[in-house]
Amino acid sequence: MNLENEAKILGGQKLMNQTTPHLFRKVLIANRGEIALRVIRACRELGIATVAVYSTADEHSLHVKMADEAVCIGPPQSKLSYLNIANILSAADITGADAIHPGYGFLSENAEFARLCGECKIHFIGPTTANIAAMGEKTQARKIAKQAGVPLLPGTVSAVPDAEAALVEAQKIGFPVILKAAAGGGGRGIHIVRNSEQLMASFERVSAEAGAAFGNSAMYLEKYCESPRHVEIQVLCDRYGNRISLGERDCTIQRRHQKLLEESPSPILDPQLRREMSEAALKLCAAVSYENVGTVEFLVDNRDKKFYFMEMNTRIQVEHPVTEMVTGVDLVKEQIRSAAGFPLKLKQSDIQINSHSIECRINAEDSERFAPSPGKITGLHLPGGFGVRVDSFVYDQYKVVPFYDSMIGKLIVHAGNRHDAIAKMRQALDEFQVEGIKTNIAFHRKILASKKFRDGDYDTHFLEEFLSKN
Repeated sequence: MNLENEAKILGGQKLMNQTTPHLFRKVLIANRGEIALRVIRACRELGIATVAVYSTADEHSLHVKMADEAVCIGPPQSKLSYLNIANILSAADITGADAIHPGYGFLSENAEFARLCGECKIHFIGPTTANIAAMGEKTQARKIAKQAGVPLLPGTVSAVPDAEAALVEAQKIGFPVILKAAAGGGGRGIHIVRNSEQLMASFERVSAEAGAAFGNSAMYLEKYCESPRHVEIQVLCDRYGNRISLGERDCTIQRRHQKLLEESPSPILDPQLRREMSEAALKLCAAVSYENVGTVEFLVDNRDKKFYFMEMNTRIQVEHPVTEMVTGVDLVKEQIRSAAGFPLKLKQSDIQINSHSIECRINAEDSERFAPSPGKITGLHLPGGFGVRVDSFVYDQYKVVPFYDSMIGKLIVHAGNRHDAIAKMRQALDEFQVEGIKTNIAFHRKILASKKFRDGDYDTHFLEEFLSKN
């Protein structure tokens, strides 16, 4: 691959101008739950001390117990604790942490937080501030993708100022279109409109919702793909220009744009399409001199198998374990090594995917109403066996608090092929027992039993159709 050869040359040139990298002494994890535990474990394997931060609601959380040190950073509300930059940086200062890992969510894609870490002489374990700023604003990311030759759905490359301007653009693009928040993320700030009346009636409301959620009310338009698959490419890059793709994850099973189940590889991709999408993702990374791990998200049209850039997530993803299982690469360790200045040990030719992995997000929720179900866990049995992994932070008698995301863990399985992975997941779900609160485990069992899912014949509308029949 030309990009790979170019990266090797560039990497050699930059290495000559760098001091010898070394691992961090102490990492503060600016997060909670299973991702905090995931980072603590990776740090321990690397011989790095860890600092947990926690809100008063998380005083008895497992990440607090497992870290070498722990600092309370505020009350339960996220804005007063896990989003409180001053308190987090103060915790790093008083404990002598020389690096911060943000996990996912919270401050993980906050360019200002990354910048302030640098000002405080604390390493941010993630991409550069410039990377986060360039890819975090969706219209800016579309401009970069267009310039890099990455396929885009028809749409605006700049925000539309008002409903009238949006209508003009929508008529050029052709209905249906999708209104998207320029600063959106996590499946939020998205609204489908199918005609002029819907657009004029909803623009101001959707813009105001985006402003309240993201502090930025700017909206842009994109052609709505009627039968899409959501497929993302995992990338790993260093500061010397070395860039590799670790294959794809299929995240098509979603409810209201929130992912529920992910798998790798995607049932819809053939080797040629996989290669084309990986090359497009690496082109985008090259365009912004990307560093660390990242995920380039695409829509793949179920009808003609054409793919289109959606956005880039400049952080570790919730669903990263499926990539780890099929590649054998520890992505969190690679994040830490990359942020510390080490060049990639891996080449593109080292990435061989000849197996299958599936992840189910286990949520504390009433799946009949899709409502959170906080409370005390009065009984817990985790599944096990060959090829079964559980990333979770809960334990027997743990109290699930109502202040944060309802995900209490991730169940991941790994097998030689998709058929066997589905069978293994169904067995693991049967074995997974949580008492005292409601969970979506039974709901996942129903999805895995669906013929359309087993056949790989579905799109992002799968759950709407599934729920209407069940």
